Amino acid sequence: MPAKQLKTFLDEAGVDYMCLSHPPAFTAQELAHHVRIAGDRVVKTVIIELDGKMAMLVMPATWRIRWDRLSKILDTDFVDLADEQAFQDRFPDCEVGAMPPFGNLFGMSVYCAEALTEQPELAFAAGSHTESIHMNTRDFLNLVQPMVINQGFTRPGARKPAWLVRNPRRSGNREETAATSMAGY
Repeated sequence: MPAKQLKTFLDEAGVDYMCLSHPPAFTAQELAHHVRIAGDRVVKTVIIELDGKMAMLVMPATWRIRWDRLSKILDTDFVDLADEQAFQDRFPDCEVGAMPPFGNLFGMSVYCAEALTEQPELAFAAGSHTESIHMNTRDFLNLVQPMVINQGFTRPGARKPAWLVRNPRRSGNREETAATSMAGY
């Protein structure tokens, strides 16, 4: 069963949604795999600290955050991942890492990647690693009222930042190669 607070909210709003059970999914990409939906339609929920306050960032499962761009679009000097221990109590009935993208239910501002708004429907963790909710994107946007942003993310297959591109004039510096592979590229 989805998190009580979320289920009650959706039921009271009278929106159609479907709850599915599936094998444990600890990432949004795993969720996409288990429910056989394109990663662009699965919501990755990330809790960030924005100038000392917690906020929620939602984006397609296949995307990554570009911190420099996110800081610029949000017009802030400080944006970082929030510490799980600092926010786990804000999500009663939810497993850590399975928070639904309804920050408005948990006293958080929600910033949504514009790309999600272009999908007909979305899937996301329902408060547990073994259940997800699937619903119409329009209903999600009406209920959450997120601030839609179009920067601060990297799409799959996007070019690497210039500072990570290996300089062909260098003679295969092993430290640089190790740093590049550790950065997830």
